[in-house]
Amino acid sequence: MIVRIANEGQYRLDDGHHAQLDELDDAVVAAVDAGDEQRFQAAFAKLLDFVRSEGTEVADDDLDASDYILPPPDLSIVEAGQEFSGEGLIPDPTP
Repeated sequence: MIVRIANEGQYRLDDGHHAQLDELDDAVVAAVDAGDEQRFQAAFAKLLDFVRSEGTEVADDDLDASDYILPPPDLSIVEAGQEFSGEGLIPDPTP
């Protein structure tokens, strides 16, 4: 799967990471729902760090579409409230 971090780039991750990516996304949703700025910042940073560390950067000339698009790293909790709701940005891997 390919995950784009807005304003940064795309990363190719093995599909086996989908469940963990979903868990990290759910942690961001929970922090946003709770209105906890500090918890949100920590959870969002952990999500982005996971994508960067477990993924392989996709070359700029690679035209493969992103499966998921994450907001930019400087996202505020107010902006996150519009992005991370319900299931979040990464749907549950199990139907």
